Amino acid sequence: MRWIGSLMIILVTTWIGFEYAKRLSDRPKQLRQLKVAVQSLEAEMMYGLTPLAQAADHIAKQLPKPVSTVFQSFSEKLLEQEHSAFEAWQASIDVVWPRTALLDSEREVMLQFGATLGQHDRDQQQKQIHLTLAHLAREEQEARERQHRYEKMVKSLGFLAGLLVVILLV
Repeated sequence: MRWIGSLMIILVTTWIGFEYAKRLSDRPKQLRQLKVAVQSLEAEMMYGLTPLAQAADHIAKQLPKPVSTVFQSFSEKLLEQEHSAFEAWQASIDVVWPRTALLDSEREVMLQFGATLGQHDRDQQQKQIHLTLAHLAREEQEARERQHRYEKMVKSLGFLAGLLVVILLV
């Protein structure tokens, strides 16, 4: 019976370590997807002259979840016509953000981006998009460095923490 309990403790702590490592590896992927989404939004708005709700819907269909969910929710809220662009963007971010591996710093970048949506002329809007892309690129680089630095350690730490608990209990 002790062995089964010990094995369960080690398995659970190892699983927790792997889950945290997965979040570390998901963050750069999701940041890259956000960059692609913002670039696609720029293309839709600047060159396709597509309305914002329709552009967001097109982008949502091109991306994997959870990033696509932000744009799908944004599109739906815009089509309801009960919200301004920023209110719809903020509500979409608030709903979806907890399901992502992204941090609050990226959330702030995206909220600042949302505050400028539909508020400026084309040139100013394009400058805001480029600023957002620069911020996201910086965050992606930091996320990649963090992933390379901590991913293996977190996996090992999960296993070793379980081993430590088992040793202390025995």
